[in-house]
Amino acid sequence: MSMVDEPSRTPVTAADVEHAVRLSVTALRAGLAADWSAPAGTLEWDCWETVEHLSDDLFAYAVQIGPAQPPLDGEVPYLWEARRPGGPRNAVHADRAAGPAGLLQTLEASGALLTAMVRTASPEVRAYHGFGVSDPEGFGAMGIVETLLHTHDVAEGLGLAWTPPAGLCDRVLARLFRDVPEDPDRWRVLLWATGRADLAGRTRPNKWRWYGEPLSSGAATP
Repeated sequence: MSMVDEPSRTPVTAADVEHAVRLSVTALRAGLAADWSAPAGTLEWDCWETVEHLSDDLFAYAVQIGPAQPPLDGEVPYLWEARRPGGPRNAVHADRAAGPAGLLQTLEASGALLTAMVRTASPEVRAYHGFGVSDPEGFGAMGIVETLLHTHDVAEGLGLAWTPPAGLCDRVLARLFRDVPEDPDRWRVLLWATGRADLAGRTRPNKWRWYGEPLSSGAATP
């Protein structure tokens, strides 16, 4: 196990957010004709609900750093509500009449919002998150982790292949996770760190979190 070497870390950028969402949408489009009511991996939500939740995550991270004075003690007060008992609590709900293609359009649009905010917000901006006050780079990294993991969940439910780039996984691991193994399979490490996969010689965590607090070197936003 090793702590992140901050001076050598490559920051997470807005371009990384954009790339992650583009990869996700492209992968999930291969399943437009599949059954989106199937469970999403090991989640209690179905594939439609999980993508809707992901769209909501990206939207929520974007708006959190949007106000001139972002909140430091709570979320921007949109109304988050579930459409069924046990379903995800979202402010973003896709029109089911638009079908899976429309659902993926909401994902793409929410991803564009977060990309724009990470690109344009000052690195000095700070805003509340349940795991600690974070900065634009942190919110971008959180959005990428949500995108990579929930695309994994939905891909399992739809029977699709999904393996994101190792470099993208490595950058979000370095930004948000502490003491992760140095195993070269960075995607596998991210799945392990979030309780979704086994890793040789390691006990799978039954609880996990990320650390969004700003790191000393600041963020790049290209």
